[in-house]
Amino acid sequence: MVAIQNPLSAPKQLLLGVYAPTQVFFLEETEDLDLKTISRHAVRLAKAGVAGIVTNGSNGEAVYLSSEERVQVTLQTRRALDEAGYKKMPIIVGASDQSVRGTLKLCTDAKQAGGDAVLLLTPSFFKWAMDSSGIERYFTQVADASPLPIIIYNYPGAVAGIDLDSELLIRLAKHPNIVGTKFTCGNVGKLVRVATATSSLSEVYPTGRSKYMAFAGIADFITPSLAVGSSGAIVGAANVFPRACVNVYNLFVAGKYDEAMEAQAKLASADWSLTKRAIPGFKAILQHYHGYGGSPRQPMEKLSSKAAQEFIDEIAWMMELENHLKDVS
Repeated sequence: MVAIQNPLSAPKQLLLGVYAPTQVFFLEETEDLDLKTISRHAVRLAKAGVAGIVTNGSNGEAVYLSSEERVQVTLQTRRALDEAGYKKMPIIVGASDQSVRGTLKLCTDAKQAGGDAVLLLTPSFFKWAMDSSGIERYFTQVADASPLPIIIYNYPGAVAGIDLDSELLIRLAKHPNIVGTKFTCGNVGKLVRVATATSSLSEVYPTGRSKYMAFAGIADFITPSLAVGSSGAIVGAANVFPRACVNVYNLFVAGKYDEAMEAQAKLASADWSLTKRAIPGFKAILQHYHGYGGSPRQPMEKLSSKAAQEFIDEIAWMMELENHLKDVS
C-alpha cells in the first residue's frame, strides 16, 4: 500500500493559463514508476510557466497504472512542486473509471494524494447505456459525492466517439461541484456556447465572470479559444513545448494578437507532428533533448531508432524556437 502523507487540506484555487497533462515515466528494466524523473519533469514544466499540472490523464498512461501507482504519481508530483517552491500550483488529477463507485474511489484517492480537482471522461465500455440521460446521471452522481471539484473531459477519441453537446455541458455546469470542461473535441463553436452560457473565467474577458472554466484541449486552438472566452488550455504539447504554449497564451492575453497568431500557427504545425506519434513520440523528443523519456509501458511500443530520428529531424525547428524562449519562473 502507498502511504498517504499529504494532509487533507482544502483544494487550491485553479488558475487561468496553460496546464500540462504530464507524462509518466518508467524504469527501463522493470517498468516500475521512475519517481525521480516524474519529479524532474514536473519541476521543468513549472519553471516554464504552466499554470498547473494534470496527473493520470491520457498522456500519463493512466489506463496502464494501478490505483496505487496513480496515487504515487500525484503524491510525487505534489512533493516535487512543493520542494521546488511551487506550493500554490494546482494539480488536476485524472480519475476516470467506468462506474460511479469506481470513479468516486479514484476521486477520494486524488484528494488524499494532494490533488485540487479531478478530470473525468465519460464512461464508454457499455456505450449503449450512455445516452444523454445516462451521461448526465453519471456526472451528477459523481459530482454529488466527489470530495474534489470536477472538470469534464470531452474527448470523443478516447470514449468510443461519445461527444458531449453544448446543451448537456451547460446543464451539468449548473452543478456547484462541476467547475469546468476540457474541450479535446476541438470544437470552438461548442466552447463559445458553453463559455458564454457559464460566463467562464477568462483573462481576456475578466468582468463579471463566474468560477466555471472552459479549457481548450488541443494546442492548435489556444488563441481561437481565448478569443471566445476560454480560461486557458490543457494540452499535451506542453510536455514538449511548455514555453511555446505559455508564450502563445501570454501574447494573446497581453493583446499582442499578431504575434500570438504567428506563434499559434507554428505551434499548431509542430503539435500535429507530435499528435501523429502520440506518447512514443513525446518520449522520444524528451529523451533526445532532456535526457529522459524512456519507453511507454507495454504493450505500447517506443519508436524505432529510425522513426525517432526522423521525428527529431522533423521537429528540430520547433525545438530551436522552444529553447530560445525563457522560463517564466
